[in-house]
Amino acid sequence: MLRFETAGESHGECLVATLTGLPAGIPVSLDAINRELWRRQQGYGRGGRMKIETDQVEIVAGVRHSKTIGSPIAIIIRNKDWKNWTEALPVEDIDGAEDKRKPLTRPRPGHADLAGSLKYNFHDARYILERASARETTARVAVGALAKAFLDQFGIRILSHIIGVGEVRLSRQADWNELVALSEKSEVLLACVDPEVEKQMKAVVDQAYRTGDTVGGVFEVIAHNVPPGLGSHITWDTRLDGRLAQAIVSMQAVKGVEVGFAAEGAASFGSRVQDSIHYNRDERRFTRGANRAGGLEGGMTNGQDVLVRGFLKPISTLRRPLESVDLSTREPALAAYERSDVCVVPAAGVIGEAMVAIVLAQAFLEKFGGDSLDETRRNFEGYLEQVKNF
Repeated sequence: MLRFETAGESHGECLVATLTGLPAGIPVSLDAINRELWRRQQGYGRGGRMKIETDQVEIVAGVRHSKTIGSPIAIIIRNKDWKNWTEALPVEDIDGAEDKRKPLTRPRPGHADLAGSLKYNFHDARYILERASARETTARVAVGALAKAFLDQFGIRILSHIIGVGEVRLSRQADWNELVALSEKSEVLLACVDPEVEKQMKAVVDQAYRTGDTVGGVFEVIAHNVPPGLGSHITWDTRLDGRLAQAIVSMQAVKGVEVGFAAEGAASFGSRVQDSIHYNRDERRFTRGANRAGGLEGGMTNGQDVLVRGFLKPISTLRRPLESVDLSTREPALAAYERSDVCVVPAAGVIGEAMVAIVLAQAFLEKFGGDSLDETRRNFEGYLEQVKNF
């Protein structure tokens, strides 16, 4: 079974991730992983932290001579900002440490601050926000890059784009080639495939800058060239749409998810929602009249592109803080402000790619297995032949 874990705090020494279950023999490029980390840091509306960190991955186990060896993969990503927090967040307590803390006692509405403080009985939310921070997703993106490297061996690619910032929406479906071109750019504004719509999105972010506010939006992740049959209909927790939804909503600030055109379908009659089925005799394969289902039917992939959207609320740290209560005095107070972003929707798209890649890689290995890449490929090719001869 493919599984991963992350550890680390926003201002700790480093972020750590482990990934267990990848077959041996998968080519691994540190440059490719670092490119994904770079993409996560881009986008108009990012804050000062992105000027400090230049994320670089270190793989310390599980990869040798640029290939996986079947054992657990261990990853480290160091935080450059740690040098400013060594006395505030030491591992071992030291004399005078109390005076060097950077407590946060005015919880931010919408953040984990208050709920986590109550849960763990902390009267200082610092330990909560350090782990709850979206800085943790840097490790997820590194793991997702390894999952992408695995899926790429079977022709499966996963990319994202932004379809909404604030009230501005992209009103058309993006073409796959547009997403490829977008992912190859050396500069990222708001990761929208339509330049005119992107200008409108930028104006929304500018307004949030001017008013000390933040703004959310919607990202779409597309998995291309996915074979039919990943996932299962037989139990609730093997249905792939449910697993993808959980993965996307697990991301910080994501409050909703849509598979395919769910909202549109809920407002339509069934005759306009279901994707008609056809058969191409020359290619010996089934086709669909559309892809409103988002590539998933009955909890399984159906051979079309998998479409998943995440709905990202505006982040909780505002330069113009909202009303709160001080944890120490219980008196009304304005919520704390720490260096933060105004808009993180493009970054969320890249994180969403990583989460979709991890879930699809899990489902792929559940179906095809294999301790080595060659074994997995033999099983996969045999299945494709079965589908072709159906």
